[in-house]
Amino acid sequence: MKKIEVQDVCALLGVFDMPTAVRFYCDVVGFEIQNRSPTYAIEGGVEQFHWCMLKTDHARLMLNTAYDEGQRPAKRPAQAEDPFGVWLFFGCPNVDEAYENLKSAQVDCQPPQLAPYGFRTLSFRDPDGHGITLQSPVSS
Repeated sequence: MKKIEVQDVCALLGVFDMPTAVRFYCDVVGFEIQNRSPTYAIEGGVEQFHWCMLKTDHARLMLNTAYDEGQRPAKRPAQAEDPFGVWLFFGCPNVDEAYENLKSAQVDCQPPQLAPYGFRTLSFRDPDGHGITLQSPVSS
C-alpha cells in the first residue's frame, strides 16, 4: 500500500463565542486571521461569523462556532475539566517572555516548568477550556 503524503496538520476547535476566541488567539497568542466566513450578524457593534483560519509564520488553527445561528445559549455552558480532551502544543522559542505576556493579559497560568521529556513548558487554557502548552527544547 502506498503511503499518503501528509504535509502539515491544522486543528479545528469549537468555540462558544467567536469574537472572544479570535481576540484571545490573535491579541494574546499571536495569530492573525487568514480567512473567515461571512458576517451573519452584528451584535453590539461586533461582527459575528462562524468559521476562521488563523495563522502565524509557522502554525495554523481553525475555529468554528459550536452553535449555529440562533442556537447559542445566552450563557456559556460549564467547561469540563478533561485533562486530555483537546490540548495543543506549540513550539515557542521564549516561554519566559510568553509567560510575562500571558500574565499581563491576565491569562491564568503558572510559571514555565521543565518537563521530564526535556522541554521548558508553559500551559494554560483558552476561553473555551482548550489546553495550550507553549514549549521549547532545553539546550544540552
